[in-house]
Amino acid sequence: MDETPPASIALQSLGIPHQVFKHAGPVKSLEQAAREREQRPEQVVRSILFRLDENTFAMALVAGPAHISWKKLRKHLGQSRISMATEEEVLAVTGYRIGTVSPFGTRRPLRILVDPGLLREEVVSLGSGIRGTAIIMKVSDLVRALGEPEVVELLDAG
Repeated sequence: MDETPPASIALQSLGIPHQVFKHAGPVKSLEQAAREREQRPEQVVRSILFRLDENTFAMALVAGPAHISWKKLRKHLGQSRISMATEEEVLAVTGYRIGTVSPFGTRRPLRILVDPGLLREEVVSLGSGIRGTAIIMKVSDLVRALGEPEVVELLDAG
């Protein structure tokens, strides 16, 4: 029962090279995921969905364990109030459960923000839409697949 992850299907349709990585067991941390994928934590992309208003969402892609600066995010988006999407909103908007979220194959087109720290990596891994399975790809292919993502400094300075 080898199910092709939704993100992989979306990337295949775009002709974007990538690899599907299946973990042997449950993944309990970002560090474990990186280790098993033979990567550094900074190579693991977190795809975080933010709610801007009742029907507007944006996804931020950040490398590893770094923390997003709410101030920088609000300023870039021109919003005085934003929140992280709830588990139900993440599923409704992306079609993915938290922990499997990918910018590819989402139910709705989304505004994608990419932290420049991500662009310093050559190869990254990200959610595939299926728990315990990741997509590994070159950053150049990630950017190409996203079209024209907004590259913006999103992380806390510390």
